[in-house]
Amino acid sequence: MQRKPATSASAAHALGLVTALQRRFVQGLEKLAIDQGSGQRFSAVEWLRDAGRHGGGMRFETADDEIIGRGSVNVSQVHYDDVAEKKLGSANAISTIIHPVHPLAPSVHIHISWTEMKNGQGYWRIMADLNPSNEHPAHTAQFFAALKKAAPTQFDEAKAQGERYFYIPALARHRGVAHFYLENYRTGDAAADYALARSIGEAAIDTYLAILTDAMLNAAKPTDAQRAAQLAYHTLYFLQVLTLDRGTTTGLLVHDQNDVGIMGSLPAYVDRRLLSAWVERMQPPQDLLLHALIAALPNTSPALVDTEVKAQLATVLRRHYSAHPEAIGMQASGDTTPATVKNHS
Repeated sequence: MQRKPATSASAAHALGLVTALQRRFVQGLEKLAIDQGSGQRFSAVEWLRDAGRHGGGMRFETADDEIIGRGSVNVSQVHYDDVAEKKLGSANAISTIIHPVHPLAPSVHIHISWTEMKNGQGYWRIMADLNPSNEHPAHTAQFFAALKKAAPTQFDEAKAQGERYFYIPALARHRGVAHFYLENYRTGDAAADYALARSIGEAAIDTYLAILTDAMLNAAKPTDAQRAAQLAYHTLYFLQVLTLDRGTTTGLLVHDQNDVGIMGSLPAYVDRRLLSAWVERMQPPQDLLLHALIAALPNTSPALVDTEVKAQLATVLRRHYSAHPEAIGMQASGDTTPATVKNHS
């Protein structure tokens, strides 16, 4: 079956934006790979929500090649035009994460979404964060400068929200070095809000492509210490995504029809022993969650996070929050907490 689009004009407008950003990013990454002499490409994977009746999405993914170890650029539109009792009209989003192979090339996460209620109210969720395992301060400054230029009025607020959202209490540190996050963003000017989302998305994509190009052009053979730092950082990334990231958790709780896509943010390899050392730092019941996540990983060093493992991790998360619904309140948040699961109920 085919995906049925939402009937709302603003939903169609938002879908056009996130699809254009997806195309911009995938084309830019593939050109970078060609320029580096690599044949790495992205493959298109479609998924359907309720056999397409309530939308679905298309993601472009790549893995295990010379430039990118894991990469996912996902666009989705979920809607409930035919379900009168649901408050949510539609949700349109691009969610992308790139984990390069070289430890001196930083990862990046970008999320831009438009959520529209059936009463006509809507809001943007805009995130962009740079995640190096071995930080290059010039790249951090470059990323911040681009976002500040794209959103000069909102920058200070977004930076502060991002630093709250990506903080990991158990480790007393952040995930990443440059954080930008606007939650529940809307003003009285819909056209200006749309333009802001587009400007931030394009700035984050183009600046990351420039940073990644620079990193690849100047990258020497990585040292053992740099590779070790990358594995440790990817393990931290795994911890943050699966125990704190509200978007990942709520996405899995809302439906089970795109588990691999939702788990597209996970890096290729993590360190089970390091994760085990962090269990005692976790507040209950999240210590139980981390125990279960570790048990779902292969007993190897490092542990490969492949498609089968991602599906198992998704099951672990659903079981945990079914048994401990209060733990949803321990998820990360900015200034406000979106009622994502409630809206889909």
